[in-house]
Amino acid sequence: MRILLSALLTMLLALPAAAGTLAGVTLPDKIDVKGQSLVLNGLGLRKKFVVKVYVGGLYLSQKEKDAKKILAGDNPHRMVMSFLYGVSKDQMCEAWNEGLADNTPNAPADVKKSFATLCSWMEPIDKGKQLVFTYLPNEGTQVEVNGKVKGTLPGAATGDAILASWIGPKPGPGDDFKKAVLGQ
Repeated sequence: MRILLSALLTMLLALPAAAGTLAGVTLPDKIDVKGQSLVLNGLGLRKKFVVKVYVGGLYLSQKEKDAKKILAGDNPHRMVMSFLYGVSKDQMCEAWNEGLADNTPNAPADVKKSFATLCSWMEPIDKGKQLVFTYLPNEGTQVEVNGKVKGTLPGAATGDAILASWIGPKPGPGDDFKKAVLGQ
């Protein structure tokens, strides 16, 4: 009996972590960021008219459905955007500028400057590529475009403004996307 239980335990430990899948995009349920474990809070599909643009996956230190609580805390988080449709640098910059204006209308100068830097880091993103935003307290938001780290934007206020683009009062990808990444 012990041998059977030992073999079963070994098999269970060898299984890959469960994953979330949406529109053909699969993201792991858990990730590790500099020794901090984050869980997949939810997956959302960004559609523009009938075009499926990207799947977004929001990772948090623990599952949370309340956007205000998420934005009020200074906790690590990651947003992964897996593109299903190619977009241009100009389209990305336009989306960032709209997201900031709609969700952080009185943004301080340093946040506006960070969004200008974010826009300068954008490049065309082809189908199958990703944008990854990882916020860590006391470090800022690391930005990866097409698998390349572009840099880190300082400050919790910038991290919150970026995250608010998806889960703020007027999310750029829409309310359905917001609810999906919040696990609602």
